[in-house]
Amino acid sequence: MEIIFNFKSFDPSDHLKQYAESRFAKLEKYVRNSANASIKINLEVEKFRQMAEVIMDADSVHISAQEETNDMYSTIDVVLDKIETQLKKARNKQKEKRRNRSGQSPATAESESPSDPEAPRIVRTDRFEAKPMDIDEAVERLQTSDYEFLVFFNADTNRVNVVYTRLSGDYGLIDPGM
Repeated sequence: MEIIFNFKSFDPSDHLKQYAESRFAKLEKYVRNSANASIKINLEVEKFRQMAEVIMDADSVHISAQEETNDMYSTIDVVLDKIETQLKKARNKQKEKRRNRSGQSPATAESESPSDPEAPRIVRTDRFEAKPMDIDEAVERLQTSDYEFLVFFNADTNRVNVVYTRLSGDYGLIDPGM
């Protein structure tokens, strides 16, 4: 992922450059094809105003955000949060489109109403072989996939586990302990 910085009206310290670069590099986990992704970051200072504008092009998504505070570090953090929120929203939208394309369309699903509309039903069954791996490898696989969870055979405990993405963006682990 290409990160381009433009500094206007000030000379940034090395620490600020490193801080901004490390913070924006974290966005790579939301991008499927990071080789073609680019982020343009414009940082500007006008008297007491610290401004940041970020433009990101990745995976046929164009996202931009801007922020202004009294501290450049907090400006970077806030604008990064805005971009991250937009990326999550775009990613979820793409997931929904794929689900609707691969499964039933919403119109078809509504026309096939069950006899008891409140009773849940199984609409799809997947069979797969849980591969042995450690927890870190499972999290990496989950990050690179478009799924919200991954079932795997934990090589450390010799049990089937599930690692999943939490709403906060962190990861959870389910270990049945049988």
